[in-house]
Amino acid sequence: MRLIHTSDWHLGQTLHGQDRDHEHTQFLAWLLDQLVAHKADALLIAGDVFDTVNPPLKAQERLYDFIVRAHERLPQLDIVMIAGNHDSGGRIELPGPLMKRLNAHAIGRISWIDDGQLDHDRLLVPLHDASGKVAAWCLTLPFLRPAEVTGLAGGDDYMVGIRRVHERLIAAAETLRQPGQALVAMSHAHMAGGAVSEESERNIVIGNAEALPASLFPEAVAYVALGHLHKPQQVASQARIRYSGSPLPLSFAEVNYPHQVLLVNFEGEQLARIESLPVPRAVEMIRIGRAPLAEVITALEALPTIGLFSENLPWLEVRVLLDEPLPDLRQRIETAITGKACRLVRIASEYAGRRGEADSEVLVGLDQINPQELFARAWEEQFGNPPDEQALDDFAKLLQQVEFASDEVGQ
Repeated sequence: MRLIHTSDWHLGQTLHGQDRDHEHTQFLAWLLDQLVAHKADALLIAGDVFDTVNPPLKAQERLYDFIVRAHERLPQLDIVMIAGNHDSGGRIELPGPLMKRLNAHAIGRISWIDDGQLDHDRLLVPLHDASGKVAAWCLTLPFLRPAEVTGLAGGDDYMVGIRRVHERLIAAAETLRQPGQALVAMSHAHMAGGAVSEESERNIVIGNAEALPASLFPEAVAYVALGHLHKPQQVASQARIRYSGSPLPLSFAEVNYPHQVLLVNFEGEQLARIESLPVPRAVEMIRIGRAPLAEVITALEALPTIGLFSENLPWLEVRVLLDEPLPDLRQRIETAITGKACRLVRIASEYAGRRGEADSEVLVGLDQINPQELFARAWEEQFGNPPDEQALDDFAKLLQQVEFASDEVGQ
């Protein structure tokens, strides 16, 4: 059996207010060609399918049009996707009955039966080989919010609840599968040791329980398809536990990531090999600076002229190191890029200050500060000291409740 593992599409995302639909359209067209060329039996989408719980209509059209076209070209293809922390679980599952007619399965949430047992049947999806036989079982683990794994499910401890969900689902899969059928887990989570892109990935778990251990996936699970972290990587030095990474850079901090999808092959119930399929970049991203203004202007003036590009002009971010504010900074930069093949989307001003560049104060907007950082700044301004661990944990729990409520409204 052969599958393609991808995640973190973030359909509907904008880059500092600029629409990225063209980039997503090009990626989906390329992905469809890869599925056909490699004769894939299954496609796994490991969460954060959309960028927000209420994605724009165009983003939803992109997803469902892709599913229809994939089914037309590969009628036997199994498509399985889970909700990530950016997604609304209810919205992901809403068209489920129609999607099943296209061999597509969407799992937005876990659920519990009245007696406190995990409803594992809906979380186990069969994956078929080219002959139509069940070759593997996909254990789907959408982003697990505290409200879903505590209380009836796992007491008051979030990590205890997380572990209980994994143990029960894996046990159910072991009972269900036949000899020769592989177990493939798909999860949207932050695993311990994972490298994070601070500009575009949210903390998704409360307090000190931020990262989950690789021990949640025993050796019986042949492959673990992860989503959430945008940088491709394996977990705990285990080749079978992988983040595919996002297919396109979601911030300028991710420009140098090796954006890809993963082609995963199985021989019976064993993992055979994993191959990276690099995603071509439809629109380049240029980051100039951090440097003094004179150096930045020189670099901008060296950019190619617009005559070299007919469309798909690169996105441009400029980071300038200043000694003091310059009211005409934007005008100087825009003058330098007149006629250049780029689209300016952000200017970041940084001030070295008296103590030198290492202690510079960075001027950022609210879109560059995560809620935890904003809370810590407000607390210190109000009380004169940084918040202690208890305050941070309480805030994190409150934030999770608010995000869960937003998810409910999004449905």
